[in-house]
Amino acid sequence: MNVFKRLSAVSMIAGLSVLTACGGNAASGEVTAADGAAVPAANAAPAGGAPVTIEFWYGLGGKLGENMESLIQKFNASQQEVVVKGIVQGDYTETEQKLQAAIAAGQVPAVVLSSNIAWARKGYYAPMDELIAGQPDFNKEDFVQTFLNQGRVDGKQYFLPMYGSTQVMYYRKDAFAKSGIDASQIKTWEDLAAAAKKMTVSEGGKTTFYGWEPMWGPGNMIDAALSKGGSILSEDGTKVTIDSPEWIDTWEFFRKSIHDDKIMRIHSGGQGWEYWYKTIDDVMKGQAAGYTGSSGDQGDLDFSVVSAMEQPGWAGAGEGKPVAGASMAGIPAQAGDAEKQAAMKWLTYFTSSENTAFWSIHTGYISVRQSALEDPAFVTFSESNPQIKIPLQQAAHASAPFQDPTGGKINDALTIAADKVQIENIPAAEALKEAQQTAQAALDKLK
Repeated sequence: MNVFKRLSAVSMIAGLSVLTACGGNAASGEVTAADGAAVPAANAAPAGGAPVTIEFWYGLGGKLGENMESLIQKFNASQQEVVVKGIVQGDYTETEQKLQAAIAAGQVPAVVLSSNIAWARKGYYAPMDELIAGQPDFNKEDFVQTFLNQGRVDGKQYFLPMYGSTQVMYYRKDAFAKSGIDASQIKTWEDLAAAAKKMTVSEGGKTTFYGWEPMWGPGNMIDAALSKGGSILSEDGTKVTIDSPEWIDTWEFFRKSIHDDKIMRIHSGGQGWEYWYKTIDDVMKGQAAGYTGSSGDQGDLDFSVVSAMEQPGWAGAGEGKPVAGASMAGIPAQAGDAEKQAAMKWLTYFTSSENTAFWSIHTGYISVRQSALEDPAFVTFSESNPQIKIPLQQAAHASAPFQDPTGGKINDALTIAADKVQIENIPAAEALKEAQQTAQAALDKLK
């Protein structure tokens, strides 16, 4: 799903009790919890000869969750040393919130589909370098290095990429054909707006069929702003630049399309990924011509009805430069030694060439190993399912994910601004200038 998270209330949940029993046990000694308090950690040792049972937390629903459970079961059946118990969370943000509560309580899972650079620096996650060295078949060089490097913090590997993602465009073939629109000719956002206007249907002043549906949140609009030449920080990293003309023009384009022209709309709110699946349902049920969503949506789509294309650029600005990032897994520092080693066995298995190819085929996410592209199953699948190649093609000219030096305050400011533009119909210039001031104040505190 979207590599940019919804605004989370992580500062409010440090004192929450753990809602889910955890299989991983903390190592002996003390660590500092999220609220700054020392947390006692229990020492754990597996029973003699018994497999080590660990919990793996992940916030995936729908087909993604089903495919994850399939690989967990396959791993458990492949060996007798480790048993992985998958614990499903509502989404990525809920995973992080519950993990913070688990750290505070001193009872953590052994591995979690979540990453937080600031938390790694605070010691909440364990460095993986020695664990990786203990896996003879790991083959670090075979990883897509762009993805692997996103998991490095201060020279150490704290997180491993489980899959790569970028947001692409999905459209109904019949809607495009009916309006005489050739998807291959949509090279710019201006082209898309013209196509969306042509396909939009209104009755009695109300739109009954939308030409396009961006996804709720800042992600789509950040991608588009970067494609127009915008940046989040100045080159020297001292100034937040999210109120530049490139940003304002881009976000105003979306505000106008949603609220003034009514050729686009968004679904917002709900539990977990509810808004995401409502957006997909609009397209699949014939209520919208297309939407911008994750490469990982491919497992939920019927490609006899829809097709895929890359995000466009802007007139005069060149091809699109949307973000391509990795969804990464980490091992909490409080996990016991046996749990940490078991967690690494699971991650090594999941990221093997065969399994990362399986994940890509069944979900649309990008494989994290270069050799996966030569996997026989992947080669065969891509020949009859060309949409699987779209994320890979887009990733070749993508932007790197933004690493927020403030620990999330800049991203939070962008999330708030996006809601103002998308939901509240506040002019982009006003929303972004306020966001810039908030973000700049957070950045200045680091000096």
